[in-house]
Amino acid sequence: MRNIILFCNQGMSTSLLVKKMEEAAKAMAYDCQIYAYPMVEAEQVGKAADMILLGPQVRFKQKEIAGKCPGVPVEVIDISAYGTMNGEKVINDVKTKLGD
Repeated sequence: MRNIILFCNQGMSTSLLVKKMEEAAKAMAYDCQIYAYPMVEAEQVGKAADMILLGPQVRFKQKEIAGKCPGVPVEVIDISAYGTMNGEKVINDVKTKLGD
């Protein structure tokens, strides 16, 4: 089971995307857990992730988060997929990056 964690400023906008991602993952039979958190919790919860996804509005934090969570890939969510809440695209991107 993959552990995917999304971060944004407050964790609110990504929580909407999490629901869409969960629906897409279920339809694909992709075994994963997906959570959304505010950036302030990145160091505490990020290390347990298989993949960290950042909302486009916090993309400037990518290097900082990668430094706090060594060994965990940190990617910025595609802005188009984020804006349209395209959970299927985001899950497919995760699967590709993780080699699943």
